[in-house]
Amino acid sequence: MRAVETIVQTNAPGKVLPILTEELDDFETEATRFLAGGYEEEAVFQGYRLKQGVYGQRQPNVQMTRVKLPFGGVTPDQMDAFGELAERFAPLRKGHITTRQNFQFHHIPLARMPDGLRLLASVGLSTREACGNTVRNVTADPWAGVTDGELFDVTPYAGAFARFWLRNPLTQLLPRKFKVAFSADDADVAITGIHDLGFIPRVQDGVQGFKMVCGGGLAIMPREAIVVREFVSLDEYLKVSEAVIRIFNAADMLRKNRAMARIKVLIDRIGADRFLEMVDDELAQPWAQRDFSPERLLFLDNEEERAPARRDSYAQPGDDAAAFTQFVSANVKAQKQQGFSTVEIKITRGDLTPAQFHGIADIMREHCGGNARTTVQQNMVLRWVRDEGLYEVYSRLVELGLAEAGAGTVTDVVSCPGTDSCKLGITSSMGLNRAIQDRVTDLAVADPLVEKLHIKMSGCPNSCGQHHLGNIGFHGAAMKVDGHQLPAYHAFIGGGYEEGNGKVRVGTQLKLRLPAKRTPDAVQRWLDLYQREREDGEEFNAYFDRVGKVPFEQAVQDLTIPGDFSDDNREMFIDWTKFELYVLERGEGECAV
Repeated sequence: MRAVETIVQTNAPGKVLPILTEELDDFETEATRFLAGGYEEEAVFQGYRLKQGVYGQRQPNVQMTRVKLPFGGVTPDQMDAFGELAERFAPLRKGHITTRQNFQFHHIPLARMPDGLRLLASVGLSTREACGNTVRNVTADPWAGVTDGELFDVTPYAGAFARFWLRNPLTQLLPRKFKVAFSADDADVAITGIHDLGFIPRVQDGVQGFKMVCGGGLAIMPREAIVVREFVSLDEYLKVSEAVIRIFNAADMLRKNRAMARIKVLIDRIGADRFLEMVDDELAQPWAQRDFSPERLLFLDNEEERAPARRDSYAQPGDDAAAFTQFVSANVKAQKQQGFSTVEIKITRGDLTPAQFHGIADIMREHCGGNARTTVQQNMVLRWVRDEGLYEVYSRLVELGLAEAGAGTVTDVVSCPGTDSCKLGITSSMGLNRAIQDRVTDLAVADPLVEKLHIKMSGCPNSCGQHHLGNIGFHGAAMKVDGHQLPAYHAFIGGGYEEGNGKVRVGTQLKLRLPAKRTPDAVQRWLDLYQREREDGEEFNAYFDRVGKVPFEQAVQDLTIPGDFSDDNREMFIDWTKFELYVLERGEGECAV
């Protein structure tokens, strides 16, 4: 019997993944043994450590922990625990939301990690299989359950999927990581098209189920997922998922090169038709005859029962009425439940301080019934806010420094941590994020077609910042001038995924490299080019399709020439937020361990 079947599931808020205290005790034992030199091969402990969600950094003797948040769901108590973790264990005193709805905490000494994991476990948070060659965090549309027009709420089924595969013997040593997403509707906010497995709600002849896609991904070989089933019922979506994962797990040819060991590579090599035949062949095997109903695994949490009751009176806007109106226009959406709205908090670079964690927790308790979720844009969505209470929520966010309008707009720049912590990082993508966001903010863009653009960047080609999907995207690179190295970026134009039907669009790489310190200038020139040359009402990607990449390359050609190394030009050879001359230092990443 699988271990997961012996664990009693609970539907208490935030308790999606079961915690095993013996795993935490084992981790402390093994970490202590490792620190004492008890492992002959470091790689053995590394694999164990990753399965517990503890990841190596480029800095020696410290670790990052990644906390799984299925469908991005988080409770006030968990936000308080994050605040305590950031305060007591993370030297930079912050936590970071990833583009897969997790929280990460960096620079934690391994000796202190067991206490940190126990703190998280005390509020129902698990790091188990957040890293390593496993089924990673199961993501979902943060507006699922409150979106007008959705066929049904995918949340219970995303929770069931996460529970089904946690500690599953089939997924403890896959060829590589496996990422899954559930969208609420065809807008595909969860971007199923770039995932190893994705689900979009369908109803066929009165039966609820999913359109199921497989084999998407970005990084060095961007691919859009293929359709595995136009319709699979709720009683069988776990079964078809197991067929896909069995095929992936058995693909030993992928294990020969971990850098290419993704299911998208398998599909690319054998062809979509052959892959679909293999799925059918698997489903004909004896294992597929057992019951795959998700009923016992469903995460059933009635958020509406906790929604705040209407009070007799609420605070009203005063001198800040204009700013509040702008905030509501940009960050607030009406729920399908009358009288309630969601509030998206724009979280700069996905980073929150201890005070902000605790402040959001208080807002959740007082104004949301405890309901909130993280987003793939590295933001947070407060759910079940009474319309009458929107100004009070806004006022509290002002106090926390989190009331900036424009969530999901051109100033809401997305990036991975880059060389701030990642072994694979080439450049300081977080530093570039800050520089570009400052530049775009200073431009005070009032053009609605420019405001809706997305800018994304990654510190290396692996696309943790999803740079392929930005209207403007970048990934880190290096240049060499006069024997000196210089931080630089490759540029991508015309990516996206919010085009009404959720179709993934991978940006086109320009034939140039930009010095890191000149990249904000390039962004400004491209925005100017678009505004100056577009046709009436023409959106950015449509303009790019019409004119091609040459005008974009020509607009920044002079910026690609860094100039000679000299005292006057020294800043060009120093990365954003750094103080020393740039030197490319890239270790072995642990994603493929």
